[in-house]
Amino acid sequence: MRKSWIVPTAYIAFLMLPIYWLVNMSFKTTNEILGGFSLYPKEFTLDNYVTIFTDPTWYMGYVNSLTYVGINTVLSVAVALPAAYAFSRYRFVGDKHLFFWLLTNRMAPPAVFALPFFQLYSAVGLFDTHIAVALSHTLFNIPLAVWILEGFMSGVPKELDETAYVDGHSFWGFFLKIFIPTIAAGIGVACFFCFMFSWVELLLAKTLTAVEAKPIAATMTRTASTSGYELGLLAAAGTLTIVPGAFVIYFVRNYIAKGFALGRV
Repeated sequence: MRKSWIVPTAYIAFLMLPIYWLVNMSFKTTNEILGGFSLYPKEFTLDNYVTIFTDPTWYMGYVNSLTYVGINTVLSVAVALPAAYAFSRYRFVGDKHLFFWLLTNRMAPPAVFALPFFQLYSAVGLFDTHIAVALSHTLFNIPLAVWILEGFMSGVPKELDETAYVDGHSFWGFFLKIFIPTIAAGIGVACFFCFMFSWVELLLAKTLTAVEAKPIAATMTRTASTSGYELGLLAAAGTLTIVPGAFVIYFVRNYIAKGFALGRV
């Protein structure tokens, strides 16, 4: 029985090794990192984290990233909810074609839209703003959220809608007070995937920002000194970028499990 844990334990250790190495590097100086191989810091230092939390160039990168990611997640799920309800409850001409067209937007690489978005947002005065990045990410996140939510909504019997109408509920009263709590798991899964795509996406976020809304990923790619890249500082910044995703996974882990069980993730 004990031997059955050897393979899973070894697999988890293998997956955690890059994370451990990143954290390990974050507590080293750049000279120690370049000086040789070591499993732990020989000269433990917190200077890299102190720099991040005291230098506006660094900590504002996290604030900017969290701002546009939050805006994008709320917008994507809010728009996807009524759209997914329509696909799950009604049949109309071209519904399957429209549903497929939405998914093709998600399949396109972000690089295809970088230049059009840059020209559009520059023309309307939204360049280097949080809303510009958030809106550009909705092009990819709304189709994904619609696809996820439609699967959860289709699993809810239509009799629930009919019973609510018979009881005198208006559509929005039923939708907000009864239907949305019923598909809370699906909303959690959709929020998770929207958050993660927007958090890790770099090309559009870097193209559509310059100074005021520059995300942490763009800051990390520009971090260099006269002696080269500050590897310890980059490792500390990378370690901190894992934290928001870990928190999101912790709070929606049960919803993600239900999504896998329903076959929609």
